[in-house]
Amino acid sequence: MVFETFGGPEALHPTEMSAPEPGAGQIRVRVEAAAVNGWDTKLRAAPIPGMRPPAFPVVPGLEVAGVVDALGEGVTGVAPGDRVVGFAATGGYAELALTRVFALVPDGLAATDAVTLPVAAEAAERVLRRLDVRAGETLLVHGASGSVGELATQLAVRRGVRVVGTASAANQGRVAALGATPTTSGDGLVARVQALAPDGVDAVLDTTGAGVLPDSIMLRGGTDRIVTIADDAAAGLGVEFSSRSEKDAGELADAVAALARGDLVTTVAAVLPLADAPRAHALVETGHPGGKVVLVP
Repeated sequence: MVFETFGGPEALHPTEMSAPEPGAGQIRVRVEAAAVNGWDTKLRAAPIPGMRPPAFPVVPGLEVAGVVDALGEGVTGVAPGDRVVGFAATGGYAELALTRVFALVPDGLAATDAVTLPVAAEAAERVLRRLDVRAGETLLVHGASGSVGELATQLAVRRGVRVVGTASAANQGRVAALGATPTTSGDGLVARVQALAPDGVDAVLDTTGAGVLPDSIMLRGGTDRIVTIADDAAAGLGVEFSSRSEKDAGELADAVAALARGDLVTTVAAVLPLADAPRAHALVETGHPGGKVVLVP
């Protein structure tokens, strides 16, 4: 599935392309599942300020899971036929994709579940490192039921951090099941959080980009230890915006193993055929897909 001009979800359409050949350090994967991310929809919709225009046609897709099909020079520790999940070096909305940063997928873990991990787990780990949250502290997570939020919440709870997580009224139970103290987003947030954490919050993660940074600054009493991955207003408010990916195969392997053991959970909102990529983009663009949207060839 490609787009050859900027536009709405309908800009995506199927086409035939030559199979990508793995370069040094890369593997080729016969794709069994490709995840849809908000970045895919932004890339398709319009030119991104500060970013070089893409070379059309563009195959979207940042993460794939599937079976190893071919190896590039210097690749070790994996063989054709192995199941893997990783960050797509070529677009993931395809039958074949390349990856350089990947992890083996154990038997029993579905590709549609494994593919929820690369982008969200990387972002969650990165931001928790930036916030330096420690056992005994309280972390406020805006969007705790989202793909990044649910993983950040679980990882923080596993480290002994108390998490207060915001979500819609419909997702309060999901946030509680992650080990967090749930509360609704929207008007009155500051008062609700203060009631739940009378000693204050030590750090704040915003995954929503929903204009929550002023409330976060009020709750923190300043801009220290607040990180957003979604709000472009951050710079004007003196808040850190974290977007530079720190892909790590070992970290991804740890997340895959934890998911397979049941120590981590992720939510798949919908599994759609690859040809339904326009529908998948429209669902993600609602801002409330209810979990990860996954495409299967």
